[in-house]
Amino acid sequence: MSSEPWGRVDETGTVYVRTADGERVVGSWQAGSPEEALAYFERKYQGLVVEVGLLERRLATTDLSAKDAMTAIGHLREQVDAGNAVGDLAALAARLDGLVSAVEARREERKAARARQSEEAREAKEALVAEAEELAASEQWRSAGERLRGLVDTWKGLPRLDRKADDELWHRFSQARSAFSKRRKAHFASLDAQREETRRRKEKLIAEAEALSESTDWAATAARYRDLMQEWKAAGRAHRDVEDDLWARFRAAQDVFFAARGEAFSERDAEQRDNLARKEELATEAEKLLPIGDLRAARLALRSIAERWEAIGHVPRDARAGIEGRIQAVERAVAEAEEAEWRRSNPEARARAAGLTGQLQDAVDRLREQAGKARAAGNTAKAEKLEQELAGRQALLDQALKGLAEFGG
Repeated sequence: MSSEPWGRVDETGTVYVRTADGERVVGSWQAGSPEEALAYFERKYQGLVVEVGLLERRLATTDLSAKDAMTAIGHLREQVDAGNAVGDLAALAARLDGLVSAVEARREERKAARARQSEEAREAKEALVAEAEELAASEQWRSAGERLRGLVDTWKGLPRLDRKADDELWHRFSQARSAFSKRRKAHFASLDAQREETRRRKEKLIAEAEALSESTDWAATAARYRDLMQEWKAAGRAHRDVEDDLWARFRAAQDVFFAARGEAFSERDAEQRDNLARKEELATEAEKLLPIGDLRAARLALRSIAERWEAIGHVPRDARAGIEGRIQAVERAVAEAEEAEWRRSNPEARARAAGLTGQLQDAVDRLREQAGKARAAGNTAKAEKLEQELAGRQALLDQALKGLAEFGG
């Protein structure tokens, strides 16, 4: 018979788990030693521990609904209550009880959040109505009209209130929009007289644009053209039959200037293309470091490449992402190699591997001694059984030693 703190195996191979209510049968084992039986059912318990832990993390890190959470808890509780495992089942049940409490707390939080959302929606809609009523008196026709359209989009994105409150607020909102629309229509009905003044203003803008078209003061002239464009937009529209012609003349003057500036920038573009070629050479040099063999040498080489890279100027905008992506891929590979090296030298992981190796070595030594004594006593059957178990433990030890060697220990 074999026994552990949370269970035992009797002479018939029946496996029991110990609970606060006494022992309970969890299964039968005929395929090997009692220790293997206990180990098997303890692994089943560890599987439950993992499932509960995963659910705890899922509840803590995701927006899992209360319904789905309770379903998952119920499923795990059925497995724990069935208890076909050896371990502290009561502790798992207590953790599941804690999850139930957490789900209930989350449900209350979400209920409170919905209440807050409703109140926030009311306040938001009241603010929209107040702003719409203020805009209804505005004479900024374009900006106010655009803002009112934006308010409508915002309104549509807000949750509905109770029907009475929502209808009352929407009625005020609609009235404000209608009032603004009526005033704007009346205003634009009187614009014909102003459009002739707009034409004269645009003629002046065209004259200045044409006078600037031969300038070689690239920055200042480009800035002035931007200002002229803003003035053009602010002037409004002239009569429809002349607007397109005015715009064509205004745009043609700018095109002359920007074409000349483009030619002047060609020399700069040639320099940037040369910079691109030099960076492509450095990227190729960096890529030759892959795959990473000697990490220290790779780091030094990449540092040298990075210093030379920074000394080179800009490259064409459309090639920037591609060339930087190549060097960044090598940087990521070096970083990943550094991370792998750290994992291999991780003292905690090494300590766990060493501990497991020590335990397996003790088991191998004990089994070897027991097998030797049995064979010396002439108990061949017992000796062979122990030697079979010894072979299994030795294989595990060899695997553990191989893993420990990967840590350099």
